Amino acid sequence: MKTKKYEKQLADLEVELAKLQAWIKDQGLRVVVIFEGRDAAGKGGTIKTITRRLNPRIVRTVATPVPTDREKSQWYLQRYVAHLPAAGEMVLFDRSWYNRLNVERVMGFCTDEQYEQFLTLCPSFEQEITDDGIILIKYWLHTSDDEQERRFQARNTDPKKRWKLSPMDLTARSRWVDYSRARDVTFERTSTEWAPWHFADLEDKKAGRLNVISHLLSQIPYEDLTRDPLDLPERQAAGGYEEPDWSALEIPRVFE
Repeated sequence: MKTKKYEKQLADLEVELAKLQAWIKDQGLRVVVIFEGRDAAGKGGTIKTITRRLNPRIVRTVATPVPTDREKSQWYLQRYVAHLPAAGEMVLFDRSWYNRLNVERVMGFCTDEQYEQFLTLCPSFEQEITDDGIILIKYWLHTSDDEQERRFQARNTDPKKRWKLSPMDLTARSRWVDYSRARDVTFERTSTEWAPWHFADLEDKKAGRLNVISHLLSQIPYEDLTRDPLDLPERQAAGGYEEPDWSALEIPRVFE
């Protein structure tokens, strides 16, 4: 997709996202949006595109780090439950409790027993939180093997992106089929009436992001609560106040 067309369509969708944000706040909704997919599938970029014009006090992102030894000793879902939204909030998970069924399964970080237990637990957990009123939306972002390879190579050659390549990414790169099998089981066992999976093609990042945002907007009926422009008050007169010379505190003007 051409950048000019993308920016125009994104600008229109951003207006709708602002309306959705206001509706979530006004109605006290609790919304959870999960983004899963392979490394370099576009999860982080899609989330940043959604949130870049929104209020982080209402719409926040959760990307949990590697669990600590203490967290490893807790109930598996405990650290994720702590991030669930309160009234008037939407939380976007950049990877989620599905780590157990995908990353941990493929990389051998959980036992077969833990894996099977969570496959059984996950649908009932999600039914419990949706029955409590949380709106749960789950996206799997997909890209082809060739496109993932292209993105990995781009990250490797660009100093601005190289931080995105972790040892885990390099290991996962060689386990494409294992990840495919884990994903297939995830869909088969955890796509339910109350929490279905939505498959999003991110081969073209720009088009894929727009499609995800459009679909997200369609999942939550909302009304336009946009206020009319405000009457701004006159600025206070100086009344003899003179601003001190703070030039000694000024940072260097490298760019003009």
